[in-house]
Amino acid sequence: MASVTDTGSEVRAPDHAPSPPVKPGAAPRAASRRRVRGVPSPLTLRILAVNVLALLLLVGALLYLGRYQDRLVQAELDALETEARIFASALGEGAVQRAAEEPEQGQESYELSPELGRQMIRRLALATETHTRLYGPDGRLLSDSRVLTGSPGKIEIQELPLPPAGDPASRAVNEFYARFIDVVPSRENLPLYREPPGHAAESAAPPPNVERALAGENSATVWRLASPVARSNLLLTVAVPVQRYKEVLGAVLLSRSGTVIDEAIRSVRTDILRVFAVALLVTVLLSLYLAGTIARPIRKLAQAADRLRTGHGRHTEIPDFTRRGDEIGELSGVLRDMTAALWARIDAIERFAADVAHEIKNPLTSLRSAVETVSRIQDPARRDKLMAIIADDVQRLDRLISDISNASRLDAELSRAALEPVDIGAMLRTLADIHHTTAEDEDEEDGDGTTDAPPSVVIEPPRGGSLTVKGLEGRLTQVFQNLIANALSFSPPGGQVRLAARRTPDGAVEVTVSDDGPGIPEGKEEAIFERFYTERPAGEKFGTHSGLGLSISKQIVEAHGGTIRADNRLGPGGETVGAVFTVRLPRP
Repeated sequence: MASVTDTGSEVRAPDHAPSPPVKPGAAPRAASRRRVRGVPSPLTLRILAVNVLALLLLVGALLYLGRYQDRLVQAELDALETEARIFASALGEGAVQRAAEEPEQGQESYELSPELGRQMIRRLALATETHTRLYGPDGRLLSDSRVLTGSPGKIEIQELPLPPAGDPASRAVNEFYARFIDVVPSRENLPLYREPPGHAAESAAPPPNVERALAGENSATVWRLASPVARSNLLLTVAVPVQRYKEVLGAVLLSRSGTVIDEAIRSVRTDILRVFAVALLVTVLLSLYLAGTIARPIRKLAQAADRLRTGHGRHTEIPDFTRRGDEIGELSGVLRDMTAALWARIDAIERFAADVAHEIKNPLTSLRSAVETVSRIQDPARRDKLMAIIADDVQRLDRLISDISNASRLDAELSRAALEPVDIGAMLRTLADIHHTTAEDEDEEDGDGTTDAPPSVVIEPPRGGSLTVKGLEGRLTQVFQNLIANALSFSPPGGQVRLAARRTPDGAVEVTVSDDGPGIPEGKEEAIFERFYTERPAGEKFGTHSGLGLSISKQIVEAHGGTIRADNRLGPGGETVGAVFTVRLPRP
């Protein structure tokens, strides 16, 4: 069974492992990672930025209101055009008189009366509060609703900009809004309208849409004012021809400020901004809550990990957030498991170091005693015997140190190497062939034929299809070499070591190595896999095994995700007829 020796004594490991040496500059870097209290974490700021940015983009798109403004402008133009047609129809009926000069062939001719036109324009404009102007057929301004004509002269009515109202903060907001509304949506592409001075209005050239109206077409235009009036920089104008029996006698031009449009847009934007303020507050609160549920637990986990790194002992634990049921809870559980695994690995290293010290101390004690004694003995026979003991102890130390070195390098090799497909059936056949060849060579060297036949290795036909697994071929070979050598050492002369392999229904590969030896002592089925535990056949020379073979085999199998166990083989009467080791390797 495996080289198994009971060390007989227990060496306790210290409660905690000494802290590793800190490299120069490591502490400052760790200190620089600690967040200053009161400063929002970068993760919180990122969550806030992402959520608020999305809300800002949405609100910005809503505040644009380009299509809404276009519909309002079109509706206002339609209403203004309807009003202009009514004015033109009224003027065509009430402000027309016969022409002073009759045309040829006795046809009647009509013309606009400036005086009648001014009176009607003034009365019509009072009812609608619309700037109305009447142009003659030559494009000359005949009447203006904002110019009053009387004996003292002319009085011009001008709409002045509204005075600034409210406190400086309100005025600043209004000024910002006035600039904003000209940009969102942009009005830079609208034609610029410049009102001619009052004394030059009569001689000034008519606007382009008046010229089209004099040609018999209705014309509507949206202008951009250079100096906004009544908080609006929009001006809507509609020109309609004044006709009498299809004859164009002049044109009426109606102008209206876009104040109503801007107020409607401003009202909608104010409502949107109110909703935005509430949504922004809710977004910030939810972002802070979300950041708290993410950043705060992660910060606690990082702080606990830092305390574990810099502290001494095991009083610091990783916070348990597994009840959250999310990724942070999963991270917390993984960190707790990793910490437990690290402490278990540290404990195992400490126990290994203590066991090594204990195992090395035994042959050193024997070696020191023999060395001290040999110098005082004069008898050559006894001196030769002591020298043989010294040689055995040195050989034992050499073997022990080699096995310990191999065991200590095993973890690093298993973690670095890449797994490859390994055919277990071919490996077992190769090991059996090596044993047969070695046994035949030893028989030829003996040559006398008087010794008992050595145990043989028998392979049973594999079952269950392919026996390929993912693993390290060299290390798996070492496992089965150890098991076969262990079984051969306990098998009687002429006995058999049987190797069997099969593919289980769940896809795993199961290999059994059984012998005809005395079996495993009762209750030692698990203990034989411990380090330095040996239980050798009677009569075998002491110290020929280090007690690490089965321990290393178990370590290799578990690193491959498999299991190994030891049991006794029982005969028909319940008696022990041998031992069997079962290795189970997972499916590739």
